[in-house]
Amino acid sequence: MFIEHRTPLSQKSKMASSSNSMKKLRMGMIGGGPGAFIGAVHRTAACLDGEIELVCGAFSSDPEKSYEMGKQLGLPTNRVYGSYKEMIEQEQKLGGMDFVAIVTPNHIHYEPAVLALRAGFDVVLDKPICFSLDEARQLSRIVNETGRTLCLTHTYTGYPMVKQARQMIARNDIGLIRKVYVEYPQGWLSRDTINSKQAKWRLDPKQSGLAGCLGDIGIHVFNLAEYITGLQVTHVCADLRTVVQGRQLDDDASVLLRFNNGANGVLMASQICAGEENNLKIRVYGENGSIEWQHANCNTLTVRWLDSPAEIYRTGTEYLSQSAIHNARVPAGHPEGYIEAFANIYRNFGRTIRAKKNGETSLSEEWKDFPGVKEGIRGMAFIETCVANSKNDNEKWTELKE
Repeated sequence: MFIEHRTPLSQKSKMASSSNSMKKLRMGMIGGGPGAFIGAVHRTAACLDGEIELVCGAFSSDPEKSYEMGKQLGLPTNRVYGSYKEMIEQEQKLGGMDFVAIVTPNHIHYEPAVLALRAGFDVVLDKPICFSLDEARQLSRIVNETGRTLCLTHTYTGYPMVKQARQMIARNDIGLIRKVYVEYPQGWLSRDTINSKQAKWRLDPKQSGLAGCLGDIGIHVFNLAEYITGLQVTHVCADLRTVVQGRQLDDDASVLLRFNNGANGVLMASQICAGEENNLKIRVYGENGSIEWQHANCNTLTVRWLDSPAEIYRTGTEYLSQSAIHNARVPAGHPEGYIEAFANIYRNFGRTIRAKKNGETSLSEEWKDFPGVKEGIRGMAFIETCVANSKNDNEKWTELKE
């Protein structure tokens, strides 16, 4: 038996922000030029709430493509740059940018982020945080030294029902966590004939890093497992495979997990599951019940109880936690999805750095709820530990060390 809740969302529950009446935060972008996928997502999400505007960019390592992109976006020609070094240097002189979004392949994360931080700019980075764990550690030190704010766009943490699941587990609603299953099957790399710009760099170890599938989507489900449960993975037992011949990086990953409360889990990430799109799913089993969330039905959270009827929670209803309500945008029954989740991360980050600029010391917990350096280091440690474990036939379990 299922109990489905459809209470209309009270308008009073929507958090009104005085930041809406303030001057918009000015964003620069590095990457996201012609043919790029994620750059357009970042631009749309950042501007969704009317609190951020794109003012400049170095959109490609090819200056002509960068200028072409700037023209498409209607930016003044003097605010479009041929390199990110030029952009950061000039924008520092102009004082015309508040933060920069870096949406480049993994090997071009660290240097522009460091330059931006040291120039006094806050940073949004697409995941994974860097090319390597060593770079991530160094970047963490620079964030601390400069006092700037870094946001890492682990998109799925922005969904209202993911926030609800996290809050329910934090309240101990389902009791002690015993088992976690998390999976992310895709099918877009099932064939060896894929020749897109997006596939090329993800399958190139010089641009992607040590891992392919694990670094692209496996890191998302690792992050989601830790975010929702509030636990940390302590040990992994990994089997990384390159299924399609000729590839240099994994396109399929299976990982056993051990958590710091004694629970265990299973993580699956694969890009050779023919017919799948982005079928991310997580199930968390506690001693009193379980929670399930699936990306394909992202407005629904299913909670099953040991000795009572199952419940279905829906986005936009007023019985949810404050965190879920804060990150919901429309009344119940209207679909919200990927762009909105991305926008939630940008909005929370934007309001946090605005408050810091205004000298505010007491920030809303909802505003501070976005991934950052800590999650970035955890993700890189997970990747490198899994790669090492998968290559070592003599070691079943490897400890995950940051």
